[in-house]
Amino acid sequence: MLIDSHAHLDMDDFDADRETVIERAVQGGVTRIVTIGIDLASSRKAIEIAKKYKFIYATVGYHPHNANEAASGDLEKLRALASEPKVVAWGEIGLDFFRRHSPPEKQVKVFERQLDAAAEQGLPIIIHDRDAHEDLLRILKSRKRQYLGVIHCFSGNYDLAMTLIELGFCISFPGTVTYKNAVNAQTVAARIPLDRLLVETDCPYLAPVPFRGKRNEPLYVKHTAEKIAQLRQMDFRELAKATSANTARLFHLPETL
Repeated sequence: MLIDSHAHLDMDDFDADRETVIERAVQGGVTRIVTIGIDLASSRKAIEIAKKYKFIYATVGYHPHNANEAASGDLEKLRALASEPKVVAWGEIGLDFFRRHSPPEKQVKVFERQLDAAAEQGLPIIIHDRDAHEDLLRILKSRKRQYLGVIHCFSGNYDLAMTLIELGFCISFPGTVTYKNAVNAQTVAARIPLDRLLVETDCPYLAPVPFRGKRNEPLYVKHTAEKIAQLRQMDFRELAKATSANTARLFHLPETL
């Protein structure tokens, strides 16, 4: 019943065995995968992969790491790609003031333009937020609207999570929630409303225990879900059913394949 709400199947890490990785996920109970664009090229590749598999969906967007490369023409090309039938969201977009691969001011500019594009096209948004909580909230609140989207790989505290939920967002957790020192993430995962909770891999990154340090893949989302079910003291199957329903609702995935 599980859905991996955030994967990067287009990345070179999967070039040698992408089909095998996807088949392994299906055999292990992952019913759907959302593969995420991080720039123009990866968005195109994500769509290509999604077209090959009925149960895989794609998104388009410019990650904050790549914001400095995002020319006006590229964003217009993303707008065209966003109308593809298998595209279910605009993302991964947002702010990352930890790595700063792109200047913060350029990140903000590209983020705001993509928020506008997503709103115009009626698409939910997938937000990356690292060491930029205050700026993210300032931008979102300044627009005075209710959002449809998800904060992926959530790294804030419970109060931030609830503020974002009040703005309309879901909160998603990858394998990091299984790490021994991830007390903050575990607290949030245990306490937020169940109907706003998503699970993801962010593969090939952030593999959960017992695969920490190795390449992540969609199959491993079950370890994240198992940990969160334990934290919430609920049955794993009920947690899987709930998070899958939340993901399907957010991205308007069809009820049947």
